[in-house]
Amino acid sequence: MMRDSTYGGFDSLLARMEARQDPLSFDPGEALPPLDLDLAPLRSRRVAAPDGPAPRSGHGRKAHELAGEFAGAPELCHLHGLLIAHLRRRAQPPQAAPLFLRLWREEADVLLARLSPRWLVSAVTTFADHGATEAQRRSGLALSVLFGTMKLYESERLHSGLVPEAPFPGPRKRRRLPLDMAPYALKSGGLDVNLLGRLWQEAGADPGIAPLARHLLALLDGDPRTVFRRLALMRGELTPPPENDAFRLLPLPEGAEPALSTRPVADPARPGWGIVATLDGELHDIAHFAAHHLLTGADRLFLYLDPPDHGMAAVLARHPKIEVIQCDDAHWQRLGTARPDSAERRQARNASACYHGCDLDWLVHLDGDDRLLPDRPFGAVLAALPRQVAVLDLPPVEQLSGPAPVYRLPTPDTPAGEALLAALYPTFGLHLPQGRLGPAQGRPAVRTGIRDCRLGLHYLIRRGAPVPNRALWQAGWLGRTLSRGAQDFHAGLEARLARGLYPRGKDRFGPGDLLEYLAGTEGEAALRLFHEEVLADTPDMRARLAAQGLLLDPGIDPEAQVRAVFGPLPEGSPA
Repeated sequence: MMRDSTYGGFDSLLARMEARQDPLSFDPGEALPPLDLDLAPLRSRRVAAPDGPAPRSGHGRKAHELAGEFAGAPELCHLHGLLIAHLRRRAQPPQAAPLFLRLWREEADVLLARLSPRWLVSAVTTFADHGATEAQRRSGLALSVLFGTMKLYESERLHSGLVPEAPFPGPRKRRRLPLDMAPYALKSGGLDVNLLGRLWQEAGADPGIAPLARHLLALLDGDPRTVFRRLALMRGELTPPPENDAFRLLPLPEGAEPALSTRPVADPARPGWGIVATLDGELHDIAHFAAHHLLTGADRLFLYLDPPDHGMAAVLARHPKIEVIQCDDAHWQRLGTARPDSAERRQARNASACYHGCDLDWLVHLDGDDRLLPDRPFGAVLAALPRQVAVLDLPPVEQLSGPAPVYRLPTPDTPAGEALLAALYPTFGLHLPQGRLGPAQGRPAVRTGIRDCRLGLHYLIRRGAPVPNRALWQAGWLGRTLSRGAQDFHAGLEARLARGLYPRGKDRFGPGDLLEYLAGTEGEAALRLFHEEVLADTPDMRARLAAQGLLLDPGIDPEAQVRAVFGPLPEGSPA
């Protein structure tokens, strides 16, 4: 290799590039689908995980490999990946490029919703080589060069020992750049703005590539791990994110106005936090809810009993950190409203009244079947949150159907995660998003002192919209109980379906749709099969989940927790 050349000259570089572009071979009977393929069935049909060894042909091997990656995803995604694999080669079937462009012309919404950013970058690179118009090829090439260059320098930067979110510390070295370019002027330079602005304008010049290209640029703008974000931090335009693995700051939507608290925090290192819940159930269950959260570190519990129960209130109110509110007629009169018809509206009304009346720094809105499951002191997590964060989202995990508080973690929201669902729950898994039977929304922990807002079941609402300045809790889970055994599952199915506790799907059967179908057409035997495969707390279920790292056993002993906080409960209370 020549000393003054990195690659030994461009003849050598091109030879290495060409060696990677031999066309994919076909075996007899193999072919890409025709250009006039009906795409509609490919939206709903799911890719089957590969079975058996890979074929010998290049096309067959690639199709087999992609089936493993996209197992459980719409077949559109598999076809899209296969077309890109052919179009990266020196020659390809004549319908490959027109069919790729047709996918993006007719199915952009599905592809943008289902493909990972890595595949979207591959798609925009394919536009550079095979776009139908000059604008498509120009925008595709510009973005391909941008993302390729970013991958090179960001990969090298990992050797610095800094995480991608962290700007370089200290003064820079005073050196000229390659090709004798002057260094970028951090305070006054506009290179980053001009670069991204031009790319955004170019991306909108052709409707065939605009959805993809602008979607990628929006993802880039919202990603905290880029040189653009680090430059903004170094210029002082943004507050550096705290280095804390207990939470992840969520990006503020463009044009969104953050909601800030007006309440001063007496001790920022030790913020006061409590729980509000509207409860209806047996004394033992409510006592365990209270005991668990007091032992978790809550400073105060605001327990609204709906319907009122004076005997239960007397037991609970003996603890100095518990405030019991009876939801009788006088209570609703104090709130200036008639008793709301639905349990959800009563929960929201009580939570909002508590939010505006309590003197704590943070308030968590829970349901009686919820349990905070932190892996470190919850108050320490709240203390570490930046002052501008108003809401900490608590992601849910679902308890296996049985008396023991043992939970299953959600599967990844990726094609590989969908393949895992099919393996764990072969009959019903593809109707359970990330393996969940209940809703994906968790519960909110909210900073108090924010005006003009109300506290709902899942969000803090201000001026008709969820407060946008949020963070995601990553130091624990919100345990959720949907049933306590087969009998409870069957007995409560109709009521839970009516309340919408089992969500219905938008573009495919969701859990609610599936259970309604099974109950109405297949009957009790099918529901028993569903419970056994998906929910039952059995040794086999625990072993399958544990093998995939999806079993969470926090070691909770409800009886011991109740005894530790309340002592013996009155005789006759259910255990």
